[in-house]
Amino acid sequence: MGKLKQAGLVCAGVVGGVLISLQFSALAEKETRAVLPVEELRTFAEVFNAIKTGYVEPVEDKKLITHAISGMVSNLDPHSSYLDADAFKDLQVGTQGEFGGIGIEVGMEDGLVKVVSPIEDTPAYRAGVKSGDLIFKIDDTLVKGLTLNEAVKRMRGKPRSQIRLSIMRKGEAKPIEVTLTREVIKVQSVKSKLVEDGYGYLRITSFQENTGAAVVKHLGDLFKPGPLKGLVLDLRNDPGGLLNNAVGVSAAFLPPDTLVTSTDGRTPDAKHRYYASPTDYLRGGRDDYLKALPPEARKVSMVVLVNGGSASASEIVAGALQDHKRAIVLGTTTFGKGSVQTVLPLPGNTAIKLTTARYFTPSGRSIQAKGIVPDIVVEETANGGSAQRVREANLEHHLDASKDTPQPAKEAPAKAAPAKSTAKPKPSSQKDDAEEAAELPSRELASKKDYQLTQALNLLKGMQIMQGPR
Repeated sequence: MGKLKQAGLVCAGVVGGVLISLQFSALAEKETRAVLPVEELRTFAEVFNAIKTGYVEPVEDKKLITHAISGMVSNLDPHSSYLDADAFKDLQVGTQGEFGGIGIEVGMEDGLVKVVSPIEDTPAYRAGVKSGDLIFKIDDTLVKGLTLNEAVKRMRGKPRSQIRLSIMRKGEAKPIEVTLTREVIKVQSVKSKLVEDGYGYLRITSFQENTGAAVVKHLGDLFKPGPLKGLVLDLRNDPGGLLNNAVGVSAAFLPPDTLVTSTDGRTPDAKHRYYASPTDYLRGGRDDYLKALPPEARKVSMVVLVNGGSASASEIVAGALQDHKRAIVLGTTTFGKGSVQTVLPLPGNTAIKLTTARYFTPSGRSIQAKGIVPDIVVEETANGGSAQRVREANLEHHLDASKDTPQPAKEAPAKAAPAKSTAKPKPSSQKDDAEEAAELPSRELASKKDYQLTQALNLLKGMQIMQGPR
């Protein structure tokens, strides 16, 4: 990692790391329609009539129908949802990397809003909102009883207006209250830094419309001083985004026309194989941004960093580079979102976001509810500590991984990766909370306190790495 952004939230159905395939297909254009279940529709009509005639207060027809559609779609899986006019607009704006709000990816758990991850450089991130936090009150309104969309709408607001969140956090005896100032959030999806002489660091926070082109620009900057000995691609806490940009980023490191991912669903247009080709990573008649790619980018030794917050599009990239032996994947197991959502417009500028396919790595592995397992497991801290994260397998109604159909395996790897480490685990040690907190990854870009990054650089240098207790 896909994904819907409202109120500064990347609301990907239930997970902000949604993989969004923006295939705007009209439902009316479908050649075949399912036979309508007459008896069930008659029951629906009777319930509708009972509410209209007997409910304690009058209810508008539009409201009842909207709620019926919303419930029908949202109960399919965590990532399918009904988008009203505002939500549909926010989804389209959000994929362009600019939206208003506080900046958190959210889902629902036990009727409360659950924070999947705060987005970097946003009000929520700066205020210390954490993955796993449960929001039980927005200003003076209890979240219990609200739908996810209703809760999200209450968190929206004009820039410079304030919002108060009441949060329950694991390990905290009392609720936490934070007051945030909403702002127009412009997410810079790609960042880079020359961390040491000859070693580059490339960070992708989400996959937006221009992420592929931005990656090429940053790679050009990294290679400008001279050849790199190694490159770290950081996909940690990247919730995903646009499928074509995941293909484009993968294409920046793989030989042309290499298989990146495949999708499989019930309809013919849901079955597709995506290659490192302009046909699959460009939209419309845009120029091929990979023409400006430094040739060395496809040869430099690489380590890809992932964790439980890496979802959807970021899992596609990690899986493709891992399967083709182009890079060593290091970190902790990823989120496990292996499904594709298609946006289907409806009358009135509304739409449904519907799960239409599963995706697979080049070798035919399904990621759904399993995630990408790193080649080398390295926890977030030296003593083996990692943040407790919600994953796809923890979500209600998630697609059953056992039903995934294996895809044909890719024949030959594109390039050999650096040799895997045979380092012995570092002995565990007892540390107090202050010491452990000091070891958590810093918000500084490519911080020297970032334990996983340090181990990735050690691996690229051929040094022994510390995997921590297992």
